[in-house]
Amino acid sequence: MSAAVPPRPRQRRPTMQDIADRVGVSRQLVSIVLRDADGASDSTRRRVLDAARELGYHPDESARLLRRSRSGQLGVLFTMRQPFEVDLVDALYEQAGRLGYRLVLSTMGRTRSQEVALGELMRQRIEGLIVLAAEAGAGTIAGLPAGIPTVLLGGLEASPARGEPYDRIRVDNAAGIAQAVGHLVGLGHRRIAYIGPDEGPNAAERLAGYQDAMDRHGRTGDAEVVPSPLTEEGGYAAAQRLLARTDRPTAVVCVNDRCAFGVLETFVRGGLRVPEDVSVIGFDDSTVARLPFVDLTSVHPDPERMAALAVEAVHRRIEAAEDAAAGPSGGAAEGPMPDESRDGGSVRAVAGHAPGPPGHLVPAHLVVRGSTGPPRRGPEQ
Repeated sequence: MSAAVPPRPRQRRPTMQDIADRVGVSRQLVSIVLRDADGASDSTRRRVLDAARELGYHPDESARLLRRSRSGQLGVLFTMRQPFEVDLVDALYEQAGRLGYRLVLSTMGRTRSQEVALGELMRQRIEGLIVLAAEAGAGTIAGLPAGIPTVLLGGLEASPARGEPYDRIRVDNAAGIAQAVGHLVGLGHRRIAYIGPDEGPNAAERLAGYQDAMDRHGRTGDAEVVPSPLTEEGGYAAAQRLLARTDRPTAVVCVNDRCAFGVLETFVRGGLRVPEDVSVIGFDDSTVARLPFVDLTSVHPDPERMAALAVEAVHRRIEAAEDAAAGPSGGAAEGPMPDESRDGGSVRAVAGHAPGPPGHLVPAHLVVRGSTGPPRRGPEQ
């Protein structure tokens, strides 16, 4: 019987003292360099930073945060179900860093409830909360923590039971869909269908935008709504129903890119050519939509601008709360965001707001690719 192999000792995490010993300076001088403070020569800085890289040193952020009255951390609650959420999180990292914040992420999923995800964020001493999605894809979120400045990013609304103010950053869904319909009408399409649900985050606004746009272009009688969830499977089922018909539309506008991917592949597998036989438009301008073999025309909702406004909004509320706690001598708080202002510059400060959440409407624009083209010649195209 072979002898048991003893476990390898766990490698100790490098410390500032290890760097000091390597370079031959004091620990205090290493701290000055790593904090980028004055008091060290250029040559010493280079030697200390080189030693830190060689040793694999990373500062203990948790210890630093414990020494501060503020954590400098913003919580982000999301699901990873929609590609656009990934784009938003990526943009939030950049914008948070610009204002000196760190992000703490927590996801909801099949085995992770909103309660669990929020509980993890609260244990990280977050100063503010940015919410990208609700549990089970709902359009309204409840159970948000009290006393935490909150921004709802996207099409979410807070439960009416929430008594505290919050901010909303929304994409201009109706205008984005109107651009999609206008593009198809300009190409010569008459029978333009919409595929998507009538409820959920952004869904009602996009559906209303489609119906209004068809009315404005004099296509009310040609409008058709094919119900579908916000998923590839939903797009597949909707496209199958259209494939079974001889009077199918020549173009479809989908509620999001995921739905459009399901529609696109189902049409192609069913023998239709895109865009020669049918044009397809999505909404989100996700990474997959830009791939050459997908080449999906899609509405771009500008995640970078939305992220910038969200971080600015939560930062504004954090600062306002600090000013209020400091009393009259602490300076005047800038206040929350203006009510439902359209994008066109920086967020303006207001003293208070009317009932309902203050928010910001971010423009969207259509990115035209290879999935749209003129309809085939025919008497009723």
